[in-house]
Amino acid sequence: MNVTTLERTRTQRITISERAASHIARHLKKRGHGIGMRLGITTTGCSGLAYKMEYVDEPRAEDLLFEQHGVKVYVDPESMQYIDGTQIDYTREGLNEGFRFVNPNEKASCGCGESFTV
Repeated sequence: MNVTTLERTRTQRITISERAASHIARHLKKRGHGIGMRLGITTTGCSGLAYKMEYVDEPRAEDLLFEQHGVKVYVDPESMQYIDGTQIDYTREGLNEGFRFVNPNEKASCGCGESFTV
């Protein structure tokens, strides 16, 4: 982690629940390679923004690094302005399961819960 990244992470925060970390670790192990997950934002859906997660094999120079429970989550600075303070959890409700994002910057979300606005 470079010095710029370290300085940024002092004031910016992404938290990862134990359930989310466990899920990420299992899938990285099953995949057989990778150093963590990337959390970002993409423009889509009825409300305009959606969360995007993907495996990370090599970090980017500008990445912000957040690590909890032995799992690394990388965030690009552009996305950070929308997700600063977000808590990542992994939930199972009936037959549905997936990541849940508790974002204090969210002002509204669409009815299906796939996109949001800040």
